[in-house]
Amino acid sequence: MQEVETRYREIKSALPESVCLIAVSKTYPTEHVRPAYEAGCRDFGENRVQEMMLKAPEMPEDVRWHLIGPLQRNKVKYIASFVHLIHSVDSNELLAEISKQALKHGRVIPVLIQLHVAQEATKSGMSPSDFRQWLAEFQPAAFPGVKVVGLMTLASFTEDETLIRSEFSLMQSLLKEMQASSVFPEGQIEVLSMGMSGDYRLAIKYGATHVRVGSSIFGSRK
Repeated sequence: MQEVETRYREIKSALPESVCLIAVSKTYPTEHVRPAYEAGCRDFGENRVQEMMLKAPEMPEDVRWHLIGPLQRNKVKYIASFVHLIHSVDSNELLAEISKQALKHGRVIPVLIQLHVAQEATKSGMSPSDFRQWLAEFQPAAFPGVKVVGLMTLASFTEDETLIRSEFSLMQSLLKEMQASSVFPEGQIEVLSMGMSGDYRLAIKYGATHVRVGSSIFGSRK
């Protein structure tokens, strides 16, 4: 698996130091994922709770697990004790469940609000208008077990760079709106998670602090 180590190091070395590279390990077996760890990676992303639960005991304890796929409320309890960052929160109902389960473990779990800015209707997240309404009404004290730290999105799956740029630019603007609001303490809203193997370089130009890269590290999925 020397290729995995090499690819990880090449991508990591080309990123600004301020950008977190999340190796998206979904669908890859643990033995295929471990070389990225050996190359220095500590941040791994999974789409499904069940797969994260299976891999976590097989990987070293200092791995930071990122849940980047849709999260059902009835599955929060399975990852609440160890998940590092949940990227895919799209409702107060989900926030309430994360808070409830986090408090059972004496934790405050960092989360991102997922926004839907892409052209595909199948992607999840709040619309920009719904997000602005949520921001105007949000009461952090109602969710003591969570800490909202920023935003996440999936850009359109397209070769149209102009479209992708517009979506990333919108996310950058929405993050600034979030930072300027009086809802959160200064300095709390810092994370903008966007950009994958095909567009992470572009995402960084629009302020991405966390990029989620899978196939460019681990190779094509079967």
